[in-house]
Amino acid sequence: MSWTDSLIKLRNFEIEGMRKRLGVILENRKQLQQRLTAIDAEAAREIAHARDHAESGWYLIGFREGCKQRRALIEAELRTLEVEERGARDALSEAFEGLKKVEKTAENMALKKAKDAAHRESQAMDEQALRRRTMG
Repeated sequence: MSWTDSLIKLRNFEIEGMRKRLGVILENRKQLQQRLTAIDAEAAREIAHARDHAESGWYLIGFREGCKQRRALIEAELRTLEVEERGARDALSEAFEGLKKVEKTAENMALKKAKDAAHRESQAMDEQALRRRTMG
């Protein structure tokens, strides 16, 4: 195994780790968005309940304030995750670029090696042809 093969394997391993990290971030974001939806649904149920039961209306103001606070916390977490997601996507993109550079270098080295081998073979055949000509 050449050093380029080892480097390609390493880059692929790094990319896989970055993909997993991005997957975790996206899953966390999805869960937070589900929590926001749940808070909105809970608030809607409580408002409907307060309309039907006048005594519940006294507690509605505090409940809605609590919903606003929970919502604000989740939205702050979402903003943090958005920044983290952008960073993870940028890092993944850079890792892919690095992998492509290594793969291109390996390809160029293999082509050069094949070209050099063909050139040596051609020289050997030319030399052999010259020897035949001079001998006979």
